[in-house]
Amino acid sequence: MSSELKPIKLYTAGTPNGHKASIFLEELKAAYPGFTYEFQALSFAKNEQKEPWFLKINPNGRIPAISDPNRGDFNVFESAALILYLIQHYDKEYKLSFDPVNEPDAYSEALQWTFFIHGGIGPMQGQSNHFFRYAPEKIPYAIKRYNDETRRLYSVLESRLSDGREYLAGAGKGKFSFADVNGFPWVRGYGWAGIQNFEADFPNVKAWLDRIEARPAVYEGLGVPSRGKKMTKEEEEKAAEEARAWILGNPSK
Repeated sequence: MSSELKPIKLYTAGTPNGHKASIFLEELKAAYPGFTYEFQALSFAKNEQKEPWFLKINPNGRIPAISDPNRGDFNVFESAALILYLIQHYDKEYKLSFDPVNEPDAYSEALQWTFFIHGGIGPMQGQSNHFFRYAPEKIPYAIKRYNDETRRLYSVLESRLSDGREYLAGAGKGKFSFADVNGFPWVRGYGWAGIQNFEADFPNVKAWLDRIEARPAVYEGLGVPSRGKKMTKEEEEKAAEEARAWILGNPSK
């Protein structure tokens, strides 16, 4: 890959969707000398994602988004669309994807699991996060509803990763690809969503998480825009309380 490439500009925050983008960018950086990126952190507390300058990049006012100076500052929003864009233009050797012409089945599998996660796990676990952590009142039905659905979706991953399969797409044990990147940051946050007995109930998924987290580029991506730390229960409650203040104060976030 040409060393004359300009760095992709990532707009992000420390969320599962933000980490999808930063992890994939770090994986591209590791796979292709000359590829690089830079990032700008946005503050949800200050509602920066709704400022006019950012709405020109993402009209939906959400992170992550990228601007590509190598293609006329072309903007891309929605995390899965962002990853697919990066594959199209920068993963020319299919190191993190599959050749849709010569590996059509593996490519289709990767797309299927990407959309399963993007349309299922992300939204359902996001709602589980909200009602378990942020809602101004505890609604047992809502907490159970989204916790149960998140667990059901995890059970689908558990089945997929059985019989020695290591990654979501590809023949045999599979190959690490964009499909895994799309799901890893969400599932990694199972505890924040209130999912209990995760390791016992989903051992294959836990092994998948560990396998991915051991990758150096994943470690780097999880540090963007800043590296979080393992929190005690008290620290988790404080963090949720602080987030609740701006979530409920900015209903259009």
